[in-house]
Amino acid sequence: MAQTITIPTSPASSMSGATPYSAAEKRHRIFSIMAASSGNLVEWFDFYVYAFCAVYFAPSFFPKSDPTAQLLNTAGIFAAGFLMRPIGGWLFGRIADRNGRKNSMVISVAMMCGGSLLIACLPTYDRIGAWAPALLLLARLFQGLSVGGEYGTTATYMSEVALRGQRGFFSSFQYVTLIGGQLLAVLVVVILQQFLDEAELRAWGWRIPFVVGAVTAVVALLLRRTLHETSTAETRANKEAGTLSHLFKHHKAAFFTVLGYTAGGSLIFYTFTTYMQKYLVNSAGMPIKTASNVMTACLFVYMCLQPLFGMLSDRIGRRNNMLLFGALGALATVPILTALQGVSSPFWAGVLIVLALAIVSFYTSISGIVKAEMFPPEVRALGVGLAYAVANAVFGGSAEYVALGLKSIGHESVFYWYVTGMMVLAFLVSLRLPREGKYLHHDH
Repeated sequence: MAQTITIPTSPASSMSGATPYSAAEKRHRIFSIMAASSGNLVEWFDFYVYAFCAVYFAPSFFPKSDPTAQLLNTAGIFAAGFLMRPIGGWLFGRIADRNGRKNSMVISVAMMCGGSLLIACLPTYDRIGAWAPALLLLARLFQGLSVGGEYGTTATYMSEVALRGQRGFFSSFQYVTLIGGQLLAVLVVVILQQFLDEAELRAWGWRIPFVVGAVTAVVALLLRRTLHETSTAETRANKEAGTLSHLFKHHKAAFFTVLGYTAGGSLIFYTFTTYMQKYLVNSAGMPIKTASNVMTACLFVYMCLQPLFGMLSDRIGRRNNMLLFGALGALATVPILTALQGVSSPFWAGVLIVLALAIVSFYTSISGIVKAEMFPPEVRALGVGLAYAVANAVFGGSAEYVALGLKSIGHESVFYWYVTGMMVLAFLVSLRLPREGKYLHHDH
């Protein structure tokens, strides 16, 4: 029978006089963090592999001669990237609060595995006609649903299982593995490019990363099956657990607070990660390969920064981390983006981007726990997952389109001020945060 870890859910139960952890419990909790993180890495690896391999497999599924296939392509990108994430945040948040965090994480990674395996084995348009893009769309919907639900449940689980006084440090590994998944996807594609020519990659080589993703998802699935549950039977039995009515009736203010700073956090995160490579090419005039190398190095440094900023939050408090994020982001965004526009040296471009990502790290390192601390256990995964998914889809997912759209009409600098405005919002919303986590207290 699965063991349940009892996690204190009120400040009084986790003050400095709390019972110290035994060596065995410390090891167990650290292993649980690793197992939960491994699934997060696999989820994001599988999700990013699609983007990096699309250039090779797109012609096989979306021939220009077939307008229906082209429409399916457009619909698939929209549905998977925007529609499915909020649905996933709601669905898996509800499962996690009503049926347990472990069950939600196991289902999520299994769904991602199935999506990757389906893509790896799909016949092309030449073989089965319009069924090929339709099935690719279905697989992508599964992946979008899965990754939409992954964030909230993993953030909740990691915040609940992390060691008292070090919750910021351990929770930071959610973004370590998120960024790591992106870097690993790049690495696999780069390795394939060294051994296969472009014709082979277009013919069959693009399938290999999806097979790798499916296999690693099975490993993550097995690891997650060993996890112990952090929610209590009493919490899961609550008739209002995981319900939108309870969330918005009793915790509406917390939901919109999380939505507010996540909107700014998602926007600036995508600005200096996903969009930045295109910005270096289109606005700074940097060669594509050089821009790719700069961003790979910057993302690696960014990944390494997460535990350091997580540790900082354990010392100065989550609220101060968030206030520094909003204030520094508001002050530095316009100068950094303006300077990048005229930079010619890859080194100085990297320095400026790392500076921006260091500011973003005040938020991303504690992104999960600062949200989890706002909600009680019966709606924690739902509140975290849904607020993140909505803000991420609306503000993060649209960052590139807004930036490129404003550039196309000659008003690129307006985007800089848009990001700055959202940073001001993040600062103002962060003022509403309690000095100590309301439901998951962090002792120093």
